[in-house]
Amino acid sequence: MKKILVLGATGSIGSSTLDIARNMKDDFKIVGISANKSKSKAEQIKNEFGCEATLFSEDGIDGIKKIIDKTKPDIVVNGISGSAGLEPSCIVLENSIDLALANKETVVMAWPLIKSLAEKKGAKIIPVDSEHSAVFCLINQCGRENIDEIIITASGGPFRNYTKEQLKNVTLEDALNHPTWNMGPKITIDSATLANKGLEVIEATRLFDMDTKHVKVVVHPQSFVHSIVRTNDGMLYAQISDPDMKHPIFQSLVYPENKKNYLKPFDLFNKELQFYKPRYDDFPMLSYAYEAAEKNGGYTIAFNAANEIAVAAFTERKIGFTDIQHVTQKTLEKDFTMSPESFEDVLEIDRTARKIAGELV
Repeated sequence: MKKILVLGATGSIGSSTLDIARNMKDDFKIVGISANKSKSKAEQIKNEFGCEATLFSEDGIDGIKKIIDKTKPDIVVNGISGSAGLEPSCIVLENSIDLALANKETVVMAWPLIKSLAEKKGAKIIPVDSEHSAVFCLINQCGRENIDEIIITASGGPFRNYTKEQLKNVTLEDALNHPTWNMGPKITIDSATLANKGLEVIEATRLFDMDTKHVKVVVHPQSFVHSIVRTNDGMLYAQISDPDMKHPIFQSLVYPENKKNYLKPFDLFNKELQFYKPRYDDFPMLSYAYEAAEKNGGYTIAFNAANEIAVAAFTERKIGFTDIQHVTQKTLEKDFTMSPESFEDVLEIDRTARKIAGELV
């Protein structure tokens, strides 16, 4: 039986992880959880699963250190949203514990340092994002040396068919209404701007050591195909399943095994699959992410920080939907050429970018 600590247990990733444990009690035991502020919900979870420990955001980094020491998990699922998930990832790896990583900011902000830490401590990092989980599995099947190109799918969000003029009038309620995925507000808005896909492009280049020229994006509204790899001979191999985060989470929990589970098998019949080119001009956040990845240095940190500040401002109705891209673009015009050599450097670049973005808001 595998002991699991769930960080961000009341969010969408955490809830899906708990559902897996609920339905596969002989395979998984939830030994601890963290939540942001939902104390009543956390208490319900603790009682249901008989968790040994819970903690909240107010407990800080010391709280995460203590809960790891108390529960001694075999694997930690990091479902914390945003840059707040970086330090918990570091603590997990410092303790030589495998990390099922749904927090893409950990990779976007500090991958060289995170990778080095994992190697030093002998811990595995298993991606949980549906796209990167798919690529991870496909590479394991095909062999990394045989992969020429990674193709990440994007639903296109709720505004896939909007004109540039229509995008200017998008409301917060519109942006929070995703057509295929049920996610938290931040990632839902990121999906609407394609910033989320931009973060995933950066993540793919880092996780799989691929040049940006070999990481492509295709809009696939049905969200059945989660990613595709093109092998050296030009063939395409895809991972296909229903749009349900339980699939990639389960894969991360059982890796490197391939186990039967309670999830409904994908039914090919009466399905329609469509693929389109992204509209980079109308959704420039994707272009900015590619540029940040190519420039390297601290630009990917700045991209993430500026976007977080802008999305928070949009959520608070301080700026409009298309202002998110303007704040990000103007922030990235500043000098972020310095490459971070420590986690403190990462946090300093993050603070600088947030200050600039905040002033722009």
